[in-house]
Amino acid sequence: MDSAADTRTALPPLHRLPLSPALPPHPTTLPDGTPAWLVTRYHDVRQVLGDPRLTRADLHEVGTAGATADVAANPASLFNQDGPAHRRLRGTVQRAFTPRAIAGWQPWVAAAVQQSVDALVAAGPPADLVTAFARPVPFAVTTRLMGLDGDGPDSLDEERLRRWTLALLAQGEGPTAEEDGGAGPDHADVLAEFGSFTRELIDRRRREPGDDLVSRLVRAADQDGGIPEEPLVYLVAGLTASGNESVAGALGNALLYLLGERADHWRRLADPGTAERTAERLLHFIPLGDDEATIRRTTAPVELGGATIPADAVVAISLGSANRDPAVYPEGIDADLDLPLASPTLAFSAGPHYCIGAWRVRLEMRESLHRLAAALPGLRLTTPVEEIAWQLGGTTRSPARIPVTW
Repeated sequence: MDSAADTRTALPPLHRLPLSPALPPHPTTLPDGTPAWLVTRYHDVRQVLGDPRLTRADLHEVGTAGATADVAANPASLFNQDGPAHRRLRGTVQRAFTPRAIAGWQPWVAAAVQQSVDALVAAGPPADLVTAFARPVPFAVTTRLMGLDGDGPDSLDEERLRRWTLALLAQGEGPTAEEDGGAGPDHADVLAEFGSFTRELIDRRRREPGDDLVSRLVRAADQDGGIPEEPLVYLVAGLTASGNESVAGALGNALLYLLGERADHWRRLADPGTAERTAERLLHFIPLGDDEATIRRTTAPVELGGATIPADAVVAISLGSANRDPAVYPEGIDADLDLPLASPTLAFSAGPHYCIGAWRVRLEMRESLHRLAAALPGLRLTTPVEEIAWQLGGTTRSPARIPVTW
């Protein structure tokens, strides 16, 4: 099932990954040789993310030397749009993610987490927290949220969704069938299969709408008008895939840090408030992957942090560096995990491109840490952190396995 993902040991865990220090904006060179300005300080990064003079449009192939994931490289992606087109698509999404809808989803998200906890406990030790918990939790939430659970024509199994997710989030072209030992279709074929499924899903939801998120998105798009079909297809596919993989990666990285370095804190997570504050700190301080920067281009000269960045300049923004800026977060990750953050995290970006699924990541992380610690206060690693294999090859990096007992 994981043939599309590379794994490697002897890598630092992401909470120990060295990032560029928080410094004034300065010139740099991106991996593909593109000259750029690097922005790393918290307040400078916030300014860039909210400034309409900096755009994402037409940058989907800049800065990565061919290593960009399809979800970040496709011009149809919400991530790569700005201006009126972005506002229309973003407005459609926000009409589907109403506060009332999110409040209605919270009880069954908690129930899905509890079911995964109960299954883990019932199976007994030893266990691998990745396959037995970190993946099943977001899969259950994704399929229920998108209306892909059950036995109908839209139902998805975990293996098929994971194959599509790895293709959509894989960097570069991904392995071909030959490179994969002839075991299956190549990268382009898998993406085409995912796209066909999504188009058919949207068509069925137009004919037979329900209460799921896809139906809400289709209904909002049709009512708003002016939303091309391809961005809508890409939006539904991206929400299905990236939400699943992002939560699995964030949860795996958080569990490895807690059990590997903060075992004294584990039992405290049985308190819901502590679990919520801990989840926020871990989402803040532990990035999802090794790719440090998100890219923008200036459409006019911009005064930023004492520097003048000229028009038509590429700007690389390090969210990870901003979240570790000692002027804003002097205590760092090793402080008491029950402390609230001094300023709002930039882990989910800010401004027009603020992550539309932030509510879901926070909710699943909080419920997972709380319910797992309450059920298994004696949970512990059976493999040293330095021997953990890492899943690579996508927009996230996370442990391939987390062997535990209790």
